[in-house]
Amino acid sequence: MTDPKRLFDFPYYQLHKYPQEHSLVTKYDGKWVGISTQEYIDKASALSRGLIKMGVQPNDKIAIISMTNRTEWNICDIGILQTGAQDVPIYPTVSEDDYEYVLNHSESIYCFVSCKEVLEKINKIRKNVPSLKEVYCFDTIDGCPNYSEVLELGMKHDDLQSELDKRMEAVKEDDLATLIYTSGTTGRPKGVMLTHKNIASNAKHSEGRLPIEMGKSKALSFLPVCHIYERMLLYMYQYCGVSIHFAESLETISENLKEVQPEVMTAVPRLLEKVYDKIIAKGNDLTGAKKKLFFWAVELGLEWEPYGQNGWWYETKLKVARKLIFSKWQEALGGNLKAIASGSAALQPRLARVFNAAGCPVMEGYGLTETSPVVSVNDMRNHGFKIGTVGKPLPETEVKIADDGEILIKGPQVMIGYYKDSEQTDEVLKGGYFHTGDIGEIDDEGFLKITDRKKSMFKTSGGKYVAPQLIENAMKQSGFIEQILVVGEGEKMPGALIQPSWEFIEAWSKKKGIDIPKDPKEAVKSEVLVERIQKEVNKYNERFGKWEKVKRFELTPDVWSIEGGQLTPTMKAKRKVIKEMYKDLYEKIYDRQ
Repeated sequence: MTDPKRLFDFPYYQLHKYPQEHSLVTKYDGKWVGISTQEYIDKASALSRGLIKMGVQPNDKIAIISMTNRTEWNICDIGILQTGAQDVPIYPTVSEDDYEYVLNHSESIYCFVSCKEVLEKINKIRKNVPSLKEVYCFDTIDGCPNYSEVLELGMKHDDLQSELDKRMEAVKEDDLATLIYTSGTTGRPKGVMLTHKNIASNAKHSEGRLPIEMGKSKALSFLPVCHIYERMLLYMYQYCGVSIHFAESLETISENLKEVQPEVMTAVPRLLEKVYDKIIAKGNDLTGAKKKLFFWAVELGLEWEPYGQNGWWYETKLKVARKLIFSKWQEALGGNLKAIASGSAALQPRLARVFNAAGCPVMEGYGLTETSPVVSVNDMRNHGFKIGTVGKPLPETEVKIADDGEILIKGPQVMIGYYKDSEQTDEVLKGGYFHTGDIGEIDDEGFLKITDRKKSMFKTSGGKYVAPQLIENAMKQSGFIEQILVVGEGEKMPGALIQPSWEFIEAWSKKKGIDIPKDPKEAVKSEVLVERIQKEVNKYNERFGKWEKVKRFELTPDVWSIEGGQLTPTMKAKRKVIKEMYKDLYEKIYDRQ
């Protein structure tokens, strides 16, 4: 079989090259249940025939909304695409209002949901979506048809296989495959139109950057598959003959890592920050020589450079640190990891250093929904790795820096446009390049470095430019700071809204014997806490120019979350929303109350 060109070709390619006994594995009722590559294809084809019997036509839209990644999602994905229809994955955590908007804008005719929680949200807005004929659920729920009914319908109708074969034959690689609605830090979500070629080419080109053994590795998948990053990697795993295990939830990752012992997984920086903070908290609980040894290893890790650049004496000490301390970090992550692919936001260089030093290789990459998503990624082999960068561009990918510093992309992974929005499409695809909205630079070795979002940069009233994300990433290294938003557009100086790390503060205050109120609404008024966070802000301010330093800040009592509306589903801060939400605190920073 030739290389897969359309997304539904990937399981067939796996069957031909690396047939798996456990191609997709999900945990049900405490037990891991896997299906083989052949079963995966058989079920997807049964679903396709069921959909054809239900009247699904090429170019129809079918939504999928799942709280967790699971085998059924992939069966639906392949099953829908084989009919010539397109699927519309929706973030489960967005508001009911967004569900309604996306289902109406895409004119979805059917919807597959994972569980009761999603179904309840759909039921609240269903009457407002005239195109929606039926909703099917993966879990068994009274009063809702089960997705297995579509499978059974297709199993009864073998006679529709020739129609399915014709449909599959008719799908070309440049045809639309999916609509992915951006989580959007501002305004309504935009429907990104990605073709089979967009995503398939990205999966095949990304494979060359991942150090895994073809046909023999295991992956743990837990980042939302409705996001193009995890979804593209699932096709790539199928291409490489990797057995995919779906984590139960974010809360069970530690347990699932130990059970699965994967060679590869993906992560977002926020997760790595939390893992690191937990490890450091455990180190702080140690005493005497053990504690000294632990922090000696951490300090050593924070100085790490690739390719033995620190010299033989450093490498000798690192061997000792890996044996005595870092081996436990590796065990906590399953013991077999060859690569953690980090994306979706900027990774702090200290995390890249310490995890790589610990023998848990973190490879940072860069991309957007509109680029299917990977543009560039680090790879430890052939000197393709550099701390503080997002690696070198993928094959067939041209990266150009515009006069104003904006990153422009041309390549097979660039979307064909925004659904029903030619004006926005023309704006971002002008001149034959996709305008990313990110600011960056390419160094003399060809590594790409991201410095900020074009839209988030601002000018103070003194006419000085400030890149908030650089300051935010630096300040978030503090254990006291969970989230931070640097503000100051048109103001005399930068300020910040800070969401403290309440878990860390509770442990710190206990250890120091300091009385900090348990209620965050009261805790933000604590002079002791404000002074301590001021100390952290001062420390990180040292890295920046006089005009960039955060002069004043206010603490927010709420935990910023997706549900609370402060973060997008990919954990990015919604700048406008947060500023509006804490308008009184913003005004206080600038003495306007």
